[in-house]
Amino acid sequence: MEEQIEIKDGKRKTNLKKVFPGYVLIKMIVTEQTWYIVRNTRGVTGFVGSGTDPIPLTNEEIRSMGFDIQAINVDYSINDSVKVLDGPLKDFIGTVQEINKEKHKVKVLVSMFGRETPVELEFSQVQKI
Repeated sequence: MEEQIEIKDGKRKTNLKKVFPGYVLIKMIVTEQTWYIVRNTRGVTGFVGSGTDPIPLTNEEIRSMGFDIQAINVDYSINDSVKVLDGPLKDFIGTVQEINKEKHKVKVLVSMFGRETPVELEFSQVQKI
């Protein structure tokens, strides 16, 4: 959806307009199971490309549609100690267990009540110590 400003009778009105009506864009890892689910979803009538395999969009095509592709670099890696900067666990210290760059999340083992607990946080919520 994209915002579109319309001026009618001297009044400014903001409407949401479908950018690609009739199309659904999905980001997925193609396996037999995920491909089966998408193919057999009610209302799906076809795919862009050949009928047997979907064709992924190139980075250039994604950019031309107005989507930003940003690679986020974090200054910590797995097994590094980090401090939680924000949220209910602010000021807790933990160890990085997993980094998911696609979701912009990091899984940190934080010691709570004498037990290591995995917590999923945004990249911006932690800082390397």
